Amino acid sequence: MNDQAVRQHVLFLLDGGGAHLDFEKAIHGMPFELLGRHVPGCPHTVWRLVEHMRICQWDILEFSRNPDHVSPVFPDGYWPTEDQPPTVEAWEQTLTQFRNDLQAMKELVTDPAVDLLAPIPHGDGQTILREGLLVADHNAYHLGQLVVLRQCLGAWPA
Repeated sequence: MNDQAVRQHVLFLLDGGGAHLDFEKAIHGMPFELLGRHVPGCPHTVWRLVEHMRICQWDILEFSRNPDHVSPVFPDGYWPTEDQPPTVEAWEQTLTQFRNDLQAMKELVTDPAVDLLAPIPHGDGQTILREGLLVADHNAYHLGQLVVLRQCLGAWPA
């Protein structure tokens, strides 16, 4: 296996490459006042989706690197209870944490000292390759939802 090529392919996906959407583009220019607005027929607000993405990405990252990590209770622990962030600062904090955790996952995947295919010792068969792909897949899924919500709210760039 060409280890470096595999790492670069996963990094490409984590960065929103190919048919995927980049996180920064998905959130760029999103008005704070629309973060908690509901769209008829859609169960989530923009805030709930982005915060859910942050929580899940953090959980996957921490599971991947910390044998003492305890995941939130499924499913409620993976979703915020409120439809909107309490403050602009809370929104900014979520964005910062999401970016930091995404960067940490990218660093884990590209670290040549990490065996991508070795089972994670505290897991039950998971590998860093699988966890990196899981982050990319989960983010891509919800970023697509985010774009649809923004379009319905009239808050997506033309």
